[in-house]
This record gives sequence, C-alpha cells and structure tokens, in this order.
Amino acid sequence: MNKIFVAYKPTGLSSNAFLNKIKKKYQVKKAGFSGTLDPFAKGVLIIAFNQYTKLFRFLKKTPKTYRATLWLGVHSLSLDTQNIQNITPIKAFCDDEIIKLTQELLGEIKYTPPQFSAKRIDGRRAYDFAKRGEFVNLKPCTMQIYDCKILHYTHPFLSLELSVSEGAYIRSYCELFASKLGINATLSALERIKEGEFIYNNEKSLNVLEYLNLEENTLKDISKLENGSKLVLADLAKQNEGIYYIQNKDFFSVIEIKEAQVAYIINKVKKC
Repeated sequence: MNKIFVAYKPTGLSSNAFLNKIKKKYQVKKAGFSGTLDPFAKGVLIIAFNQYTKLFRFLKKTPKTYRATLWLGVHSLSLDTQNIQNITPIKAFCDDEIIKLTQELLGEIKYTPPQFSAKRIDGRRAYDFAKRGEFVNLKPCTMQIYDCKILHYTHPFLSLELSVSEGAYIRSYCELFASKLGINATLSALERIKEGEFIYNNEKSLNVLEYLNLEENTLKDISKLENGSKLVLADLAKQNEGIYYIQNKDFFSVIEIKEAQVAYIINKVKKC
C-alpha cells in the first residue's frame, strides 16, 4: 500500500529509530521520511510508504516552522540541554533589545552547522561523531529566516516561533542570536510544528497529489500513460520545459520536459 502522512516524533529518539517504530506499527517493509530531526528535537516528520518514498523531493515542504526555547546564559557543546558546560546568571534584557535582534536576524544568514547536527559526513550523522568526542569539518551554509515571532520571554527563557528554509539549523540560529547579545545560550526545547503544508493530524493518510510542488500536465492520448509508452512533446498539452505529473484514475507518473525531449522520472505510481 502506498501511503503518505505526517507523524510526530518524540524527543529522545533518532528519526531512523522512530521510523522503525512506524514500520512495525503499520507492518511495512519499505518506508522513508523527509526532514531529519535529531534526537533532541520533536515534532512533525513526513512519512511515506512504498512507491511514495520516491516523491519526497517534489513535495511542498517549505517553509518549515519551529518553536524554540532559548536558555540564556548557558554554554552547551551540543547547544541543547545535553553537554552543558556552565550556567552563568545574567541580567534580563529589555524587550526592545530582543525585538530588535529578531528583526536583524531575518533574511539570508550564513552559519556553520553545529557538531551536534544531523548533517551527513561520509554517510554518517555529524552528531554520531560528536558523541564520541570527534571533531569533523562542516562546510559553511546559508539559511533563510522568513519570520520570527516572540512567543514569550520569562528570563532566562526566550521562546520563539521561526519560519525558515529547508536546511536551516535552529541551533545555529540560537548560537548567532546569543553571540549578538554577547552571551552564551542553548536550546532547552525544540519542536517542528509545520513542514511546508504538512502538519500533524493523527497520521491521517494524505492525497499526495495535493502536496506535490508540480504542475499537472495532460496527455492527448491517455492510453500512452496506461501502456507506459514513450512520450514525445506533441503528446502533451503543456510543452514548456519543466517537471510535471500526469495521471489517470488509478495511477500517475512524473515526467520531465527538457530540450524538447520527454522522459519519465517516476513511472506509474499507484494512487492509494
């Protein structure tokens, strides 16, 4: 059975360990997820079964929305409640100063991912190396901060809701935020509440076509889709270059038009 839905990963589990629990729950062998959450973080995780695992790169997954609580005055090697080195009492900041800083840290931000992150190094997560005390070189990245709302500030805890691009690291945002205040800070909580148009709804099965970030195309002769026949430009209603999906009542395919040629990217995915 093909299926796509949103699950809610609890804190304390890796995304892979959580996926294994999902596979056992639904008794499926082929399953995958999009948007890795490290063990400290909790929140929404997009899960797909069988053929739908091929569709992650075409989904409407941005912007991502997180709720993060910064613990001001705390130095942690992993920028969370693990590996805390020291806690320094500091005076509360005025609201205007906090508001101004959230506005300064909008737009494109350059950062280096933390050692305790889900970035892959030689096929392994960076946090696996960090847990063993091994330092790895992580390349500088950029992230977009689309919006930041202050939920509440009860010193020394500052809770924010952030809307960010794919690939953003909230730990790194926390580190930048603290450095601009001239202090250390760490995350005491991190929750992803939304991933593009995906929100948690008790693992309800979704119509994947409603979540594809692709335009629909149509065939003049639908039997070509049903037979899996090779397609040419003249077969299609829309002939501009790009990636599209085409469908009949039972299944759909993803195709690409490039340099006047038509190629299947994913062929005959059965609808659930």
